[in-house]
Amino acid sequence: MSATVATPVLEVQSVTKTYPSEPPVEALRGVSFVVGEGELVAIVGPSGSGKTTLLHLMGTLDRPTTGSVRVTGLDVADMSDRELSALRATRIGFVFQQFFLAEHERALDNVADGLLYAGVALAERRDAAAAALTRVGLGHRGSARPTQLSGGERQRVAIARALVGRPAIVLADEPTGNLDSANSQAILSLLEELHDGGATIVVITHERAIADRLPRQVQVLDGRVVEDRSSAGGPPAGAAGPVRGAPAPPRGADGDRGDAVTG
Repeated sequence: MSATVATPVLEVQSVTKTYPSEPPVEALRGVSFVVGEGELVAIVGPSGSGKTTLLHLMGTLDRPTTGSVRVTGLDVADMSDRELSALRATRIGFVFQQFFLAEHERALDNVADGLLYAGVALAERRDAAAAALTRVGLGHRGSARPTQLSGGERQRVAIARALVGRPAIVLADEPTGNLDSANSQAILSLLEELHDGGATIVVITHERAIADRLPRQVQVLDGRVVEDRSSAGGPPAGAAGPVRGAPAPPRGADGDRGDAVTG
């Protein structure tokens, strides 16, 4: 990896994940990579390659069997479940192909819910949600309910919800999986624009064409990283080595907006 890099935001070091069964299933086998601040990275691989397991570990929804996962320098293994909930609520944004929007709520309130467990007052949540919707090009659709929005618009609302708390990193799992080709291209363009604006984004995908469009690709196969390269042909921008002295996440967040997600 490159020696001159941005501050690490996500560090996955020698991670394994084994599920108990007969025989045990080794989903990840010594995976290591680092995502630096401001990167746009694709995690790419076929079904069964370990991408979903890796997503759960990166998002702190699960813990590795061995190795370490650090988010903004904080080691997941050293944190209680309550602290992990706080970490997810404040430092990680999630985007999924199913959108997971509340059908009875306005777009504005769906986005505001992204701050529900961060201890932010309702008026402030809605102000931040309005700004996030504007950022994804839907400032004029805040009063619309999901049933009144196209698939592409619903995914933009989901992206706004992930961004509303200004997390350190956004994890986007197959964000174009439920969209037609035109809307897929529009969502990828939006992610690129957000990256240009400084957002750190990891896109998990099985589509090589999507991965090749992004600046860096980490290819996973049979639970291992088999390639880590940049589209420019040089070494990836991620940094090695943990961040020391990062502040502890806020305590006392009781909820977790990622728990409803599987796969």
